[in-house]
Amino acid sequence: MERVRTVFDPAESSPGRFYRLLTATIVPRPIAWVSTEAEDGVFNLAPYSFFTVASTSPPVVQFTSVGRKDSLRNIEQTGEFVINIATVPLMEKVNASSAAFPHDIDEFTEVGLHAEPSERVRPPRVAEAPASIECRLHRVIEIGDSFVVMGDVLAVTVDPAVLAEDGAPDFAALGAVSRLGRAEWGLTPEVRRLERPGTPRGRSEPERT
Repeated sequence: MERVRTVFDPAESSPGRFYRLLTATIVPRPIAWVSTEAEDGVFNLAPYSFFTVASTSPPVVQFTSVGRKDSLRNIEQTGEFVINIATVPLMEKVNASSAAFPHDIDEFTEVGLHAEPSERVRPPRVAEAPASIECRLHRVIEIGDSFVVMGDVLAVTVDPAVLAEDGAPDFAALGAVSRLGRAEWGLTPEVRRLERPGTPRGRSEPERT
């Protein structure tokens, strides 16, 4: 039986309305809590919920800045940035850091966080975040009103308290928070294990998702 759906055409909608539609449909979205440093030494911290892995070999991560913001400007100037993992206990501070502070304001100080030295890059990491990804700028791709920022991963630092026996972060212990639509946030969800299926006949290896 054919079901009736409401159709939204971007050509017939305002950019703001379609942004709200996309962000309420593509959920949940992990948050790249990006720390950067301006050329004059001012620290910047801001969350971006268009965030994912671009490549695993070599390791490259990416986030999208809708519009040209301080994070992007700093990254273009210095070539480095850190993605801190936003967690449930920190979500109020993550949200606070999304405010449009002037470029000469240190968001770490404004929202009550501690900046600590990173291992391989100049920008600091968030001391309270249990994991961080240190990056060197790979490239910036301008698409419409947005900028896709891709970074070569130089190091991943993780608090040993959230590591599982296999050496990778345990999802529940990490406690990552996500963005949904409107003013909604996603808490760490219930986990269900599903083993990958075997290799289909005629394929050399299973697809990775």
